[in-house]
Amino acid sequence: MTELKDRLEEIARAPVLLVASDYDGTLAPIVPDPADARPLRETQVALSALAGLANTHVAVISGRALRDLADLSGFGDGIRLIGSHGSEFDLDFSQVLSEDLVQLRDRLVDELGAIAKRHEGLHIEIKPASVAFHYRRAPEDVGREALAAVEEGPAKIADVQTRHGKKVIELSVLATSKGFAIEILRQRIGASCVIFFGDDLTDEDAFATLKGPDIGVKVGEGETLAAYRVDETTDVAVLLAQLCELRSEWLTSAGSVPIEEHSLISDQRTSALVTPDARINWLCLPALDSPAIFAELVGGPSAGFFAVRAADGSRPTGQSYRPGSMVLETRFEGFRVTDFFDCSQGRPRQRAGRSDLIRILEGRGPVEIEFAPRLEFGRMATSLEVHEHGLVIRNSHDPIVLRSPGVVWTVEDHGMHQTAVAHVELDGGAVVLDLRYGVGSLRDTVALGHERRDLTSAYWADWAGTLDLPDVATELIERSALVLRALCYSPSGAIAAAATTSLPEHIGGVRNWDYRYCWLRDAALSASALVKLGSISEAMHYLDWVLGVLDNTSSPANLRPLYKLSGASVDSEAEIGELCGYRGSRPVRVGNLAANQVQLDVFGPIVELIHDLLVREAPLSSEHWRLVEAMVSAVAARWDEPDHGIWEVRTAQRHHVHSKVMCWLTVDRAIAIARVFHEKERPDWIALRDAIRADVLEKGWSEERQAFTGAYGAPELDAAALWIGISGLVDPRDPRFVATVEAIERELRVGPTVFRYRIEDGLPGIEGGFHVCASWLIDSYWLVGREDDARALFEALSNLAGPTGLYAEQYGPDGGISLGNHPQAYSHLGLIENALRLASGRATRTGARGDGSATGAKSSSS
Repeated sequence: MTELKDRLEEIARAPVLLVASDYDGTLAPIVPDPADARPLRETQVALSALAGLANTHVAVISGRALRDLADLSGFGDGIRLIGSHGSEFDLDFSQVLSEDLVQLRDRLVDELGAIAKRHEGLHIEIKPASVAFHYRRAPEDVGREALAAVEEGPAKIADVQTRHGKKVIELSVLATSKGFAIEILRQRIGASCVIFFGDDLTDEDAFATLKGPDIGVKVGEGETLAAYRVDETTDVAVLLAQLCELRSEWLTSAGSVPIEEHSLISDQRTSALVTPDARINWLCLPALDSPAIFAELVGGPSAGFFAVRAADGSRPTGQSYRPGSMVLETRFEGFRVTDFFDCSQGRPRQRAGRSDLIRILEGRGPVEIEFAPRLEFGRMATSLEVHEHGLVIRNSHDPIVLRSPGVVWTVEDHGMHQTAVAHVELDGGAVVLDLRYGVGSLRDTVALGHERRDLTSAYWADWAGTLDLPDVATELIERSALVLRALCYSPSGAIAAAATTSLPEHIGGVRNWDYRYCWLRDAALSASALVKLGSISEAMHYLDWVLGVLDNTSSPANLRPLYKLSGASVDSEAEIGELCGYRGSRPVRVGNLAANQVQLDVFGPIVELIHDLLVREAPLSSEHWRLVEAMVSAVAARWDEPDHGIWEVRTAQRHHVHSKVMCWLTVDRAIAIARVFHEKERPDWIALRDAIRADVLEKGWSEERQAFTGAYGAPELDAAALWIGISGLVDPRDPRFVATVEAIERELRVGPTVFRYRIEDGLPGIEGGFHVCASWLIDSYWLVGREDDARALFEALSNLAGPTGLYAEQYGPDGGISLGNHPQAYSHLGLIENALRLASGRATRTGARGDGSATGAKSSSS
């Protein structure tokens, strides 16, 4: 029953759940007179409660005629009743039988009725599409004789379907079954999971259709295809009540960890998320964009986790990072858990390498450990083998071990997976759990656990100590810089947009995307933010990666918006149907079809990054100049084309204002780089820059809206249009930019957040406001001279950080919750840009310009 209870907890989190059951012997006890079979009161209450829950469907599939089932059961309208072993889905079913089938059924009535009249205790039950022959009340010898007569007689009539049950044989004129009914219901309601209860031979047809995360429960004795068994109908009532409680709790989000409360640890090869109670619920290996080994975050416990908890169930007293590091400490009463990826050897530059996730338990008291890895998002069976110094995952493609000296493990079966559990009594010393990917050895390391912890802490803190941090929200900005560095994939130089996939932009909806890849635009902006804080190595490494991608691209104009961290193409987008999603938000996606879009804004941030490095006298070379020329050539070839834009809306391409501004930015910064790098002018580039600017000013401005809008000729506002002033394409004091700021404030700002737009984008659900859009509005307030408003919104935005200083992509003002993937590079880089601007004082009121005349460039449409 323990394993069945665990499975109930998993299925309770199914996005769309079908609870189906037989009637007699399952919901209602078997009684001598079938007309007296009534469901248990507790069963009625539980089923009615389940039927009232969101995305939860209840069906009773019986061998009884549908009208008889409806009269006898007393179930309300919320419970679907299906009679005659799946033949009757509604009370008027008999009317759809053809005349030939009606005649065949009537023949069965006559022949079976004649057999029933031979002895006492035999009777027939007439149904719309079948006739049931009952012999439960007859003596054994009489029953055997009558059954033989049926099987040798009417059961052999052509086109008659035979179905055996407990002391009953049913002859049907249609080829249906309870399994058929299950599949029809599954398809109709889109059920992601099914649980079916049955006791009879006819229920085996239903058990045979169950698959994946489905659950079958057999009531009573006898051979069965069901994976689980209970003794009697009262056990079914208990299980239904438990399932109802678990599902109700999950649907109301009890126990769901808010997105922003997750903390990140990283070795710049991969990363993991840790909940406030020291539970690792997200880890992809070997790289951040690889399949997950722990995916509870988007799939529930069955998708994998690694838990450490107090044996008495007490909650942690606090959680925080070691200062300036990505070493996380979770404190319980009497002990603490320290989590980190081993960086004691420095930054991992090589592609081939290993990751060691280390958990150190220190203090006193009883502790429980639960290690539940699930390969390939839980889609591949995961087996564990106990060795002297730890555990080995036996069937992984690459070696994975958990070194845990002194820990005594018990391995439990959970469906096709295995989980290891242990109870440890801390006595003042330390227990070190070392999860190693890429090596099969359980041998000890030269450096002890605490030494590796201290060296890793120093690795991060030494870097953070080199930053030129602003005196505005200093600790929050330092944490944001650490997050950006943690998202850097050191083996290649790529920078991920976020650490996760499919955290929802709308709870329960389909706005769930995979952000574990490198967007050219996002990565360049992340690197630029770090450059402005004084760290150039990430930017230089990233540009090396871009040059490698460019070498494998037919033309700079054909650069994709995003790539895998290795630099390979992202060619597909798939859905993992086995995962229920965060709080039921499906689908969970792997891959991103935005890779196939046209996004003309990708060139500008790359060139601006090179310009930022040039200003800080970084060691740029002719290779970087080649990159600048390539980006300008791409803009020259395509700037006047429509595209999908920064928001990657999956609708028709448009002429997005932000994309045009980024094309202008590309050329403007390139002109400035040419003047410094080669000390020469590029008249052709100047003409191109001015032509783009003129086009934006003429077509991007809406007289009707008195603002720059999201796309040419469109009335809808878009927060990305703020870049027209932030970039310096127009002077921030230009009345048109001031009006645009006011319009976006009025229509897109809600409290501490700013929505990117308010248009119908073809997807259901309402997303949250974007943190980066709020940052753009802060910058814009500052640029137009509204310093107090800029500081006030910055303070409000700062207050939305999670308890350890991390930000997701969005904030939902209605529910006061974070939304989207976490942590999000955009959110953190925007905060850095804001703090640097606010700390700079009142001296600068112009947009960021590449050369001295950018915002004042002469144009016929100025």
